[in-house]
Parts: sequence; structure tokens; C-alpha cells
Amino acid sequence: MNVNVVTKRAVGHPGKRKTCVKRLYLLRHAKSRVALAGQSDHERVLSRRGREACIRLAEHCRERSIHPAMTLCSTARRCRETLERLSVALGRDMPARFVRELYLAEPQDLLGQIRKLDNKLPTAMLVGHNPGLEELALLLSGNRDAASFRAIRQKFPTGALATITFATGDWRSIAPGRGLLVEFTTPASLDA
Repeated sequence: MNVNVVTKRAVGHPGKRKTCVKRLYLLRHAKSRVALAGQSDHERVLSRRGREACIRLAEHCRERSIHPAMTLCSTARRCRETLERLSVALGRDMPARFVRELYLAEPQDLLGQIRKLDNKLPTAMLVGHNPGLEELALLLSGNRDAASFRAIRQKFPTGALATITFATGDWRSIAPGRGLLVEFTTPASLDA
């Protein structure tokens, strides 16, 4: 898949080019069970279908060389379990911060967390919930005529992964409409 990349001259190195791109992965937690009697929504666990989807998603990540330098993850059990199962299936640890404020967060709150990322990180993943995650993907995407954009508008199902790139070296400059939605993957598309 071709991605337009903005380049700048590397400081102090005439003639050399430096790529300035941030890549953001938005992952909705995998399918979870309905809360049991007395169980809070925050403590819901993954269903069998959700656990299986994590294995297929890990294979997709391997094929696409998806290796986020940092993952921001909601503290909800279904999000933590999604990240843990993805990490196990990939056979490697994924650096992560568990952030309570991501639980059922609004898109602007999610964007605020992304803008706090260290600029040394070229890639980041956010594991969270709908409707905030879906709304954030739509908010950030500048290519609104893309098939992926239309697919997200229809539904951002559990276990879905959106990949958005930004022509910047600064997470603080991530803004609405400035991203390029390069891929949207759903568990159903991985079953095909």
C-alpha cells in the first residue's frame, strides 16, 4: 500500500533526507462477554470469539510489520486482555501504559493522550472503546473519500484496527483532518 510521506532535509546533513511521519494504530478491544451479575462494565472479560480474534490480529500485525513503540491502553479488563493476548500471540512484549482516562473516553480526550506522547516514538497504538475510538478515527482522517473511511462510518467493530499516518515529527501537532487513513482491518476481513 502506498503512503504519501513528507520529507525534510536532515539538519546538518546536506543532501540527506529525513522522514517525518508518525503512525498511529487505533485498536478497539476484542469481543467481550456480557457483564455477569454484580460485575462492573470495567471488569468484563473477552469472549471465546474475542480471544480467537486476537490470534488472527497478531498474524495480521506480523504480516504488516506492525510494531508500536508504545501502546496506550484503557484499564478496562477487556482492553488489557486484548493487549496481553496480542502480545503473547506475537511472541514479544509490547511497551504499554495503562491509562484510566481512556476508559470510555471522548475523542478529544483520546487525542489529548496521544498529544502527550514522546516525540522519540515513531509509532503508537491506542487500545480503547467505542464510540470514542470510532469518532477519533473519523475526526483525524483527512481522506474522507477512502473506502476505509466509509467502512469506519458504517461500523468500527470489536477487534478492528485503523492505521493512520501523519506527516509530522511532533505528536502535539496531530490535529483533526490531518491524518491519512491507510488501512482499516476488521476481524471479519481477517477471516476471509
